[in-house]
Amino acid sequence: MPSRHRPYEALRRRDFRRFALSMLVSLVGSQMQNVAIDWHVWVLTRSPLAIGLVGLVRIVPIVILSLVGGLVADRRDRRRVLIVTQSAMTLVALALGIVTVLGRDTVGLVYLLTACTSAAGAFDNPSRQSLIPRLVPEKDLPGAFAVLLSGFQLASIGGPALTGLILAGTALGSAQGTSSLRGHTGGLALIYFLNAVSFLGVLMTLFTLKTSGEVARGEGAPENPLASLKEGLRFVFSTPILVWTMTLDFFATFFAGSMSLLPIFADQVLKAGPAGYGWLRAAPGIGALLGSVWTSVHGLPRRQGRVFLWAVVAYGVTTIVFGLSRSFWLTFAALALVGLSDTISTVVRQTVRQLVTPDGLRGRMTGVNMIFFMGGPQLGELEAGFVASLFASAALGASVAVVSGGAFTLLVALFIAARAKVVRDYDWTASG
Repeated sequence: MPSRHRPYEALRRRDFRRFALSMLVSLVGSQMQNVAIDWHVWVLTRSPLAIGLVGLVRIVPIVILSLVGGLVADRRDRRRVLIVTQSAMTLVALALGIVTVLGRDTVGLVYLLTACTSAAGAFDNPSRQSLIPRLVPEKDLPGAFAVLLSGFQLASIGGPALTGLILAGTALGSAQGTSSLRGHTGGLALIYFLNAVSFLGVLMTLFTLKTSGEVARGEGAPENPLASLKEGLRFVFSTPILVWTMTLDFFATFFAGSMSLLPIFADQVLKAGPAGYGWLRAAPGIGALLGSVWTSVHGLPRRQGRVFLWAVVAYGVTTIVFGLSRSFWLTFAALALVGLSDTISTVVRQTVRQLVTPDGLRGRMTGVNMIFFMGGPQLGELEAGFVASLFASAALGASVAVVSGGAFTLLVALFIAARAKVVRDYDWTASG
C-alpha cells in the first residue's frame, strides 16, 4: 500500500529532488506567462469572448495531439522527449517577448504562439507524468505527487503575484492608466522573457538525470501506431474508476472554468487594477498549497472516492460565492477555497491513475486524460466568455457565467455520486 506517513521521502531521491526544484522555477515562469496572456488579450480587445477564445486556442492542439504525445511517451525515451518540448516552449516564450517589445503583438499572433505552447505541452505532459514513477518507488508515489502539487501551487501564487506587480509597475511608470496596452508593453515583454529563462533549469536537470527515460523492455507500445493507440484507449475506457473520475473532472472544470474572466472582475467589478488581478489569480494557488501540504503531511482518509466527490461539491459552492461577491477579500477567500478543493480532488485522481496503469501504458493513459483534465477548464473558459458576452455589461455577464457554472458543477457531482458506486466506494488503501 502507498505510504501515508512519510510524504517527503520522495525528496531523498536525487533525481526527483532536482526535477521537482527545476520544475518549480519553470512553473513560476509558465504561470506568469499564462496570467499575462489573459491580461494581454483583455487590453488588446476589451472583449470577454476574446478572452474566452484563449481557452479554445489552448485546447485545440491538445485534443489533436495529446494521443500522439502519449504514444510518443510510450515509444521514445521520455527524457529526450522532454528536452525537445522544453526547448520548444523556451523558443515560443522568446518569440512572445520579441513581438511584444517590438509592438507587433496582434491578438491573432498571441493566439498563434499560445497554440504553439499547447502543442508542445501535448507531448510534454505525457512524458513528464510517465517519468515521475521512475524517479521514486511506488510506496512514495502519492507523496511525490503531493510534493509536485505543492510546487505547482507555489508557482500559482508567486507567478500571478509577480505578474500583477510587474504590470502595475509598468502601468504607473507609463502614466497611461491600467487599461493602456502601451503602458503594459514593457512589463508583458519582461514576463515572457523571464519565462524563457525559467526553462533553462529544467533542461539542465534533464541532461544530467541518472534515471533512464527509456520505456521498460516488453512494456512498450506495439510497433503499429494505430494498434498502440487503440490499446491505450481500450485500457482507459475499460477501467471504470478512470472513466468516472475523468468525466467528473471534465464537466466540473468545464462549467466552473472561469479564471480567464478574472481580468474583468479585477478591472470592472472590484476596481482592483492589474496588481489586484495578480493577487486574485494567486488566490487559488494559496488555497491549493494549503491543500497539497495537508495531504502531504496527513495523507488522505480512507474512502478516497468520497473525498473526491465532496471536494468537487466544495469546488462548485465556492465558485458560486466567487461569482456573487462584490468584495475583494471575499472574492480572494472564495478563490482560495476553489484552489484548495481542486487540489484535494487532483491528488486523488493523479494517484489513482498512476496506481492502476502499467508503466508501458502511462504515456497513452496521460494523453487520453489530458483531453479531459485540460479540455474541461480550457473549453470552460470559452463557455464562460461566450455567456459573459451575451450581456451588455461585461461585469454582469462575467458574474452570471461564474455563478451558473458553479451551479451546474454541483448538479454533475450529485449525478455521478448517485450513479457511480465505483467512485463512492473507491479506497486504494483497502488493497494494501
